[in-house]
Amino acid sequence: AMNALAHCAEAFYHPDGNAAAERHAETGATAIGYALPLVVERPDGIYGRTRLLEGAMRAALALAESGLCLGHAMAQALGGRYGLPQGSTNAVCLPAALRFNAVAVPDAVARFAQALGVDDAPARVEELARLGGFGRLRDLGVPEGDLDEVAEAVVGRRGALENPRPVTAAEAAELLRSVW
Repeated sequence: AMNALAHCAEAFYHPDGNAAAERHAETGATAIGYALPLVVERPDGIYGRTRLLEGAMRAALALAESGLCLGHAMAQALGGRYGLPQGSTNAVCLPAALRFNAVAVPDAVARFAQALGVDDAPARVEELARLGGFGRLRDLGVPEGDLDEVAEAVVGRRGALENPRPVTAAEAAELLRSVW
């Protein structure tokens, strides 16, 4: 669910995005933001799980119409290096990427927040991540001493290169430290 939510967020501001991507992202984010707490509260409930799957499907459609950005670049660099699931790394990294990108694309981040029914998208993503048991990179076993090397890998990934706000290795390291 958190990987799908990251697809929705990034579809709002990916340079290749379009109106279809944003419609799918809006519907997907709304469904995921609504259904994830229901599924956590009642894991066997068919209604919540169905809504969550619908949100994930819409997130896939949003991705097909756009692409990946910084949040995914961070998550993929970490996942590849440490064998971590992409959902967990996106859960931890997406809020930092949203805050970073809000400087360049404030309207897009605000539209994502609106789809989630909140004013502060990064804070809501953090809440949803905590529901899934995700907190910080240190909780996933990422060593603090590796963050500069991971940041170098981040900036070379396509998602970082297509991000609406250019990111340096130093900035990527700072973002990783903010969630370590």
